[in-house]
Amino acid sequence: MRRAGEAKGQRQRLYSDEERARRDASPWTLVQGVLAPLQFAVFVVSLALVLRYLVSGEGLAAASASVVVKTLVLYTIMVTGSIWEKDVFGVYLFARPFFWEDVFSMLVLALHTAYLVALATGWLDARGQMWLALAAYAAYVINATQFLLKLRAARLEASASPQPAMVAE
Repeated sequence: MRRAGEAKGQRQRLYSDEERARRDASPWTLVQGVLAPLQFAVFVVSLALVLRYLVSGEGLAAASASVVVKTLVLYTIMVTGSIWEKDVFGVYLFARPFFWEDVFSMLVLALHTAYLVALATGWLDARGQMWLALAAYAAYVINATQFLLKLRAARLEASASPQPAMVAE
């Protein structure tokens, strides 16, 4: 079944010309571009600390603190990403091109938030908390992959679009 406005055999574009212009003009595009690799770096460090604790039983405080930092960076990128989505598509969440990424992001947020709840309330013991953090991190990796594939699609779409001709002066 084709989407409205989609010709037979043609994929719907990720961004309309107007959306691409809004994306390129939005200051939140740069913010997302900075926060995404920062979040990944925090994730890698935290993952190492969590695994170290699970394997050796050492470094619980560092592992716990790293998961809290990772969660705060996640919240920051989600809030700023929602603002970016509003700038570009006119809605804070679930814009057509990023619908499934946003849906999965809700699972990522829920798992990270569950970790904070478990940490604050003692709902799980330390090992259980670290396993919950790993579940949150697995969901994060899937979600990050979704966004990387979307970024790749946007770049391929942009390179396939005819570029304005350069005029020599």
